[in-house]
Amino acid sequence: MKNTNKLALLLSMGLLLPLAASAKTLEQAYLESCAKGPGIPTPIAVVAPRVGSADIGQTVVVGFVVETTGRTSAVAVQSGSDRSLGFAAVEAVRQWRFIPVQRNGAPVATRVLLPIRVIDSAKVDGNLAMN
Repeated sequence: MKNTNKLALLLSMGLLLPLAASAKTLEQAYLESCAKGPGIPTPIAVVAPRVGSADIGQTVVVGFVVETTGRTSAVAVQSGSDRSLGFAAVEAVRQWRFIPVQRNGAPVATRVLLPIRVIDSAKVDGNLAMN
């Protein structure tokens, strides 16, 4: 599958992603836009899956556990019909790092379901809707 730099991934864990015409990467913008709050692991490092133009418009849901160390484990595709997109998404999420959820002052492992929708970044106008 041919990789392309013209693809962006909407990593659906937040609200609206305001993207100014700045030097910010999509990963940096995503980190700033993620939903934050009690009971939600906060991503601190993300890697976008490398996908091809045939994946534009596709969605895959990845399930994983954010461990007490902030690393991901048990990363697997929960739904999605494209095997190569699922593989790319799983490989990327394995590299993510989080601030784990805290309960009573101690980090706890948390299960996460993350929908990932592939978009064509050439068509992004500055506002990306997050599902």
